[in-house]
Amino acid sequence: MLLTFDVGNTETTIGLFDGDDLRGHWRIMTDVARSADELGVLLRGLLAGADVGAKDVRGVAIGSVVPRVTAPLEQACRTWLSADPVQVIDARSPLPITLAVDEPQSVGADRIINTLAASRQYERDAIVVDLGTATTYDCITRDGVFLGGVIAPGVQSSAETLFRRTSKLPATELVAPDRVIGKRTEECIRAGVMFGAAESIVGIVRRIIAEWPNPGKPMVIGTGGLAEILAPLCNCFDVLDPYLTLRGLHLAFRLLRARDAAGRR
Repeated sequence: MLLTFDVGNTETTIGLFDGDDLRGHWRIMTDVARSADELGVLLRGLLAGADVGAKDVRGVAIGSVVPRVTAPLEQACRTWLSADPVQVIDARSPLPITLAVDEPQSVGADRIINTLAASRQYERDAIVVDLGTATTYDCITRDGVFLGGVIAPGVQSSAETLFRRTSKLPATELVAPDRVIGKRTEECIRAGVMFGAAESIVGIVRRIIAEWPNPGKPMVIGTGGLAEILAPLCNCFDVLDPYLTLRGLHLAFRLLRARDAAGRR
């Protein structure tokens, strides 16, 4: 079995693959400081809850945008799961994609993995809208070229800033109200946060499509922790794939393993 980690600024999404099947997935908080031993105990507990033993994990793929978490997580997988190999996917990984941007080494692991996953899985030009701590828009060609994109504040981040800077406005959950014109303060906040985010997503996607460099319209893929919440408010998504990044990590691991095996022959 393969364990994959999509380490984001707020949450880490973990996927357990049995062959090509995503057998289990979990979310843990990234911004909780944990040692390698604490991570190891946590991972063993999650696996045990899925009736999977630590020895059943044969490999690990990590995509991380939080460097301080990467090393202890890698150590935990080696020590507590005895996983081998452990692949850390980043801009230096020899993957069959092209980063056609000014500073390739600055491209986050999640965007690299999304490029690989979208181009291989859908084989079409695509805009991947990843709704997490930040909302990223990855512009990807069918043959695996990352053209660049957009990074915008995430929905949760924007809402938390509003609550923090306005002492009289209460924090509220990310659920769209039934109408735009709110009658109570809580409804007004939810309308502003949710409908404002939806209009922003639709508008940025529209602008990207207007300047797309290739013939034809790219498909729009929604992914990330908030994709399923916001998708009903947007009319721009062609596909919802909440675990696109995990599938990309699975694919990257297989490609790198095959490359290593070919190099040893």
